Amino acid sequence: MANNYNTLLVETTDRVCKIFLNKPESRNALDMEMRAELADVIDAVSRDPTIRVLVLSGKGKAFCAGGDLKTMNQPFPPFTGRQRLKDLHVWLKKLINLEIPVVAAVNGAAAGAGFNLALACDIVIASAEAKFTQSFIKVGLVPDVAGFYFLPRAVGLTKAKELMFTGKLLDAHEAETLGIVNKVVAAEELGSYTDQLAKDLACGPGKAMAMIKRLLNLSISSDLDTVLEFEAMAQDMCFGTEDFLEGKQAFLEKRKPSFKP
Repeated sequence: MANNYNTLLVETTDRVCKIFLNKPESRNALDMEMRAELADVIDAVSRDPTIRVLVLSGKGKAFCAGGDLKTMNQPFPPFTGRQRLKDLHVWLKKLINLEIPVVAAVNGAAAGAGFNLALACDIVIASAEAKFTQSFIKVGLVPDVAGFYFLPRAVGLTKAKELMFTGKLLDAHEAETLGIVNKVVAAEELGSYTDQLAKDLACGPGKAMAMIKRLLNLSISSDLDTVLEFEAMAQDMCFGTEDFLEGKQAFLEKRKPSFKP
């Protein structure tokens, strides 16, 4: 996938697409141009069957500083702010619903919308230098970018209230302890660790991974009987795949499976 963007750097190698937010001078704040470019590239990823993993990271010292307050220096007419977010929700939901693993490599500060953008990914790897804050309260706003959905599910309702009410700054290890981050690595190891993780995921059985992600997302708002039915249907589909035939044969032959792209 070619990189023709002003605010993003996009690299695609060996079935892995990496998107870097690339406005380090603004700490990768989500201005309107970046939002439009994210919408475009995420749509392209969703239509490209050769991409098996998406990695989202930032250039410079920050992952993402959140919304760009410089674009909010005039009062919003009624419903303008709502439409602004509804436009963002289009690509955010597409990111969340991608049937491939999405990995956030949080290289630095993840503030406000940047914090919640990381939460919207499936796996979060953080540099030891990363910081996390629900900074909306400090400018008189409520959290957005699905923060109300993902944060209480990650840390529990009472802790989410604390973090949103106070805007408390968390270091990477605190975020890991709370379940916001899957793993913390040294800053100089973030790229190599994430690359290896993405490579390993890209070599996995793509159809099974798609079903796992879909069922986990559905399970949050489904009862037991519904989840069990989805589980049975998905497993029935996987039984008929080449991936299962290869995985079963590799198990019997005591070798590592080689799943096709």
